[in-house]
Amino acid sequence: MTFQLPDLPYSHDALADNGMSRETLEYHHDIHHKAYVDNGNKAISGTEWEGKTLEEIIKGTYDKNAVAQSGIFNNISQLWNHNQFWEMMSPGESKMPSELESALKDSFGSVDDFKKEFAAAGAGQFGSGWAWLVKDTDGGLKVTKTENGVNPVCFGQTALLGCDVWEHSYYIDFRNKRPAYLDNFLNKLVNWENVASRM
Repeated sequence: MTFQLPDLPYSHDALADNGMSRETLEYHHDIHHKAYVDNGNKAISGTEWEGKTLEEIIKGTYDKNAVAQSGIFNNISQLWNHNQFWEMMSPGESKMPSELESALKDSFGSVDDFKKEFAAAGAGQFGSGWAWLVKDTDGGLKVTKTENGVNPVCFGQTALLGCDVWEHSYYIDFRNKRPAYLDNFLNKLVNWENVASRM
């Protein structure tokens, strides 16, 4: 089984009015994401991981005791992360379903408090990585952050929302203003129906 680069669920310029330009998507999806697909396929070729699912490879190659992960893990995890990332955004106005709103209020006090915690996690991730809203193994919701390509699959958590805070995700549109990118992501780009569907 060879992994493929999925098509974007919208056109390259569909998010431009909401702060993510065509140029960003052309670089981020067509070049960066494709490189993870190509390098991931090459890395697993002829190994025990060939023919396994993305999730199986991520769980099987993640080393919790290492800061630097293997080439297989790095590319396959980033392939998975980006597959989710595009689906977590929407070009149209997205209203938060009531069940998600209730769950966020139960876990964080309010939707605004959730957004503040999520934005702080993303802004506070040193170097490259991701901010996440996850359903933890106990069923509760929590905000986490991970370095590089590490993701909730590594910890048995369900990823409800993820934001890429690698510089290639925001530098064209926001330069070095990562907090502004995160604020824009939460308030103009998130597909809340998709987030709720993952619960």
